[in-house]
Amino acid sequence: MESQPSSKRGIIVLVVVLGISAVLGGLIGPTVRATAAGNKENDVQDSVKSFTRVLSVVERNYADPVDTDKVIYDGAIPGMLHVLDPHSNFFDPKQYALFKEDQQGKYYGVGMTVSNRDNQTVVLAPFVGSPAYKAGIRPGDLILKVDGKPCDGLTTTEVADMLKGPKATVVHISLGREGWDKPIEVSVTRDEIFRPAVEYFTMVKPGIGYVRIISFNETTDSDVAEALKQLDFPKLDGLIIDLRNNGGGLLNQAVGLSDMFLDKNEIVVSHHGRLSPEHRYYAVRGNQGIEVPIVVLINGQSASASEIVAGAIQDHDRGLIVGETSFGKGLVQTQIPLSEDTAMLLTTARYYTPSGRLIQRDYKNVSLYDYHYNPQKPAQPEVKLTDSGRQVFGQGGITPDDAVAEPKPDDFQQTMYRRGVFYPLPQGVGDFTRHYLGSKPDITKDFVANEEVINQFRKYLDEQHIHYTEPEIQENLTWLKWQIKREVFTSVFGLNDGFKVALQDDPQLDKAVDLIPQARALYQNARKIVAERQAGQSSHP
Repeated sequence: MESQPSSKRGIIVLVVVLGISAVLGGLIGPTVRATAAGNKENDVQDSVKSFTRVLSVVERNYADPVDTDKVIYDGAIPGMLHVLDPHSNFFDPKQYALFKEDQQGKYYGVGMTVSNRDNQTVVLAPFVGSPAYKAGIRPGDLILKVDGKPCDGLTTTEVADMLKGPKATVVHISLGREGWDKPIEVSVTRDEIFRPAVEYFTMVKPGIGYVRIISFNETTDSDVAEALKQLDFPKLDGLIIDLRNNGGGLLNQAVGLSDMFLDKNEIVVSHHGRLSPEHRYYAVRGNQGIEVPIVVLINGQSASASEIVAGAIQDHDRGLIVGETSFGKGLVQTQIPLSEDTAMLLTTARYYTPSGRLIQRDYKNVSLYDYHYNPQKPAQPEVKLTDSGRQVFGQGGITPDDAVAEPKPDDFQQTMYRRGVFYPLPQGVGDFTRHYLGSKPDITKDFVANEEVINQFRKYLDEQHIHYTEPEIQENLTWLKWQIKREVFTSVFGLNDGFKVALQDDPQLDKAVDLIPQARALYQNARKIVAERQAGQSSHP
């Protein structure tokens, strides 16, 4: 049984959460109709007493010793918040530290992402230019020991914590790599690791720039500004902003990014809640007259801040949206620090695009699983108008102007993913690539997956008892060659070169490039309509 002080720590945090929720109306529901502050305080006290009695019975009678903090931090508090909505959340001290790291976009360590694969900690990818990258650590390497401590049985979080540490300190890592008989020993000097919001940028065609934004942290607007500077943004014929798989982040960074492209004084987003008045955010600086046409790429994992940007671009006809309908998160969470280095994200408002659309998908009539993985389209979606009078829709994410579905893997490709033969970005490299590189081939930038490589691939499948047919190989030959090249380049040359290969077979990106002239015409027409509308209003006081 856990000690009493541990129980008290958890209950103190629970009391704080209950109190804040009561003040903000979080506990007012079908069974609690308190209207006066005194009644709310009594309800909170009664709730805490009831919870304490239940916890006491559990601690005394449960079959195994009870970790009280885990019961409260992982069960009671998150459970209460998830009853309210899917995005209100609670962070224990470790989760809160990671959350702040994500927001700040930096930490001290070696600079790589790791994951659990087959109960081992595997390197997904070292960040380009990081200490891990310079030390020669590759995607697919297994982390066997850290400073002599075996990593068997440790969670990914525990291994990641061992790799972090003060700047300029040295950590010794033992790596397992396919084709090497002995562990590879590396000494890595920790440094400040920046997680830039811009994962990759390039020129995809002459005159057409491309920027891939993976998060909205404290450096997003400055990271994008630097990428645009290097792309010579004012002289571009078009810009593609890739927000696919970008789950969002800080509201002010979404506003700052939108500000770079909208006309000065155009509204970016507004939000209001039951206890908060409407607050509008405008483009303060504006695009300074730069009329480069824009296309934004989104998919079902583009959420929150990504939807703010996409919604602002679409509603003002500043550009076209291409891809798949976005996630549909229009709830605003307020970060509330609590005691014991914990924090709560509590939904306090809803945000609305410039046309007045609420993007939030339905969460009251579906299970949590269906909410996240099986979204339903609204029977009667909210209809609003853009600046030029185009219809746009709310209550279920941002609907693209041109819907282009991501190619769905066929049965053979699904088998390759399921068996770990390949992994999609950014999940590192698959088992075949590790096996192939373990033979230590001479890889140059001219590498292609020729017939010799494909024969090695067939042999690997046979050795692993993975069923396939020769027609399947032939039907997927282009996909196989692309997948192998992408993973080899990711492992040998780094993430940027892997991304460069990935973009060579991207139908959504290809469509975005084709739509650049249409995006230019849309923006010019919208500006003309808005100017005529304003002129008509000024001539009729």
